[in-house]
Amino acid sequence: MADESFKGILIDKDDTGYHVSLRELHEQALPEGDVTLQVSHSTLNYKDALALTGSSPIIKRFPMVPGVDLAGSVIASDSPDFKPGDKVLLNGWGVGESHWGGLAQRARLKGDWLIALPEAFTCAQAMAIGTAGYTAMLSVIALEKHGVKPADGEVLVTGANGGVGSFAVALLARLGYQVVASTGRPQESDYLQQLGAAAIIDRNELNQPGRPLLKERWSAVVDSLGSHTLVNACAATRYRGIVAACGLAQGMDFPGSVAPFILRGVTLAGIDSVNRPKQDRIEAWSRLARDLAPTLLPLISHEVGLSEVIDLAPRLLAGEVRGRVVVDVNR
Repeated sequence: MADESFKGILIDKDDTGYHVSLRELHEQALPEGDVTLQVSHSTLNYKDALALTGSSPIIKRFPMVPGVDLAGSVIASDSPDFKPGDKVLLNGWGVGESHWGGLAQRARLKGDWLIALPEAFTCAQAMAIGTAGYTAMLSVIALEKHGVKPADGEVLVTGANGGVGSFAVALLARLGYQVVASTGRPQESDYLQQLGAAAIIDRNELNQPGRPLLKERWSAVVDSLGSHTLVNACAATRYRGIVAACGLAQGMDFPGSVAPFILRGVTLAGIDSVNRPKQDRIEAWSRLARDLAPTLLPLISHEVGLSEVIDLAPRLLAGEVRGRVVVDVNR
């Protein structure tokens, strides 16, 4: 393949510091892989924002193109599963951390990391969903497999204004659950009600140190925050309920008690989306195609060009960005 140039965001680190820039890159610089893609759309996730700002040691090797999500068309393939022209998507697998990711117009990846783009979605729609919607769907599936039914009572979603939270609210509401959305932005109540939230609480009710056990309230929880919020969510979960832990926006710590797990039989289910087996990914995306109302995507997401990403990253970390950021890498 000719050494064509393309635009991408590159993060590098040397003796002079941490450098992030939008620049011309070359085909020959792409990492090893058996499938080369023309990227259509990517996203700006919380993890990408950490990488772009250097706020956390997300990047495992330099230089690195960030972007944990991408969707596009196959240009060249040595994988038996894909041929030129196929539309595919990717979430996770360390892409954007240890392997060049989606915030560039080209990508070279392992075919085992890719799944076919569901016919229900365009590339832009798939990225409006992205890792956030895929993780939310994995969380919902975990609740269902545990046996939680809509009739069992309220389901708490923390970080409800974020990407994962927004999709969790929308999916659970569409499936008939009574969703209580916790948010630090009560001014966004109308948005959460449009997604299907039955009630809204202030995150301050959950994000401070609490007692080992609280009054039983939640039949289940989807938590994207961790730390005290996760501890308090567990403490108020009903007997034999389940808490799906899928994020750490408040912190990686778990400053709590084993009491909910031993005295109430609460299950704490860890939701890993990065290294999830391919069959789980296909199941989650099939469910998204079935259970997510596409009309909600413009409400949950907005689109920016590749040139806007670097300046937007610190705002996302500051909690100033609602929902999902879709990146059209070709503008």
